Amino acid sequence: MIELPEGLAPELVPLSWLVGVWEGTGVVEYPVGDEDEPRKYEFGQRVSFSHDGLPYLNYSSTTWLLDDEHTPLAAEMGYWRIDRPNEPGDRGPAMLMGDGPTPFSTVESVETLRNTTDGFDVEAAIIHPTGVDELYVGRVKKGRIDLATDAVMRSPNAKDYSAATRLYGLVEGKLFWAWDIAALGQQLTSHASGQLAKVD
Repeated sequence: MIELPEGLAPELVPLSWLVGVWEGTGVVEYPVGDEDEPRKYEFGQRVSFSHDGLPYLNYSSTTWLLDDEHTPLAAEMGYWRIDRPNEPGDRGPAMLMGDGPTPFSTVESVETLRNTTDGFDVEAAIIHPTGVDELYVGRVKKGRIDLATDAVMRSPNAKDYSAATRLYGLVEGKLFWAWDIAALGQQLTSHASGQLAKVD
């Protein structure tokens, strides 16, 4: 049985191990065009997963190059939640309140959402300031999350980016992650990975 952390919506219990602020380093290595060698560099990263009592996690990530100036590299933000059918008591669309009681308001009721692999289905909506929006779907099970894009939207002037997968894992108190992308004419291939420690 999963124990409910104080103040966390019961639906988020399967994702509760993500909550906090994480910092660490990582590496990018990705082929671009006809260049002989993939572009490769190290970066620093700060990731935050927070909650406000509603059934989703707030997510943000900022990265910077590990140079003398700590040159900003990239940022993204979004929302993570358990993927399940809508119920009348759910909020939305927009600012509409739900009709009836809040669904899955106890740990016991959330247990009924377990999938056939004994984990939970999840989704993550991630927005980049470069004109790319991603919707990921996947699964969380015992400190591991596997995600793949279900949809990618690009603004008219965004660079080519068509698909991605992400893997997150909690290993001995550290958050490891890996990100594969299909971009700039490349098929889905390894792009970046990192190792983060909880700082708050």
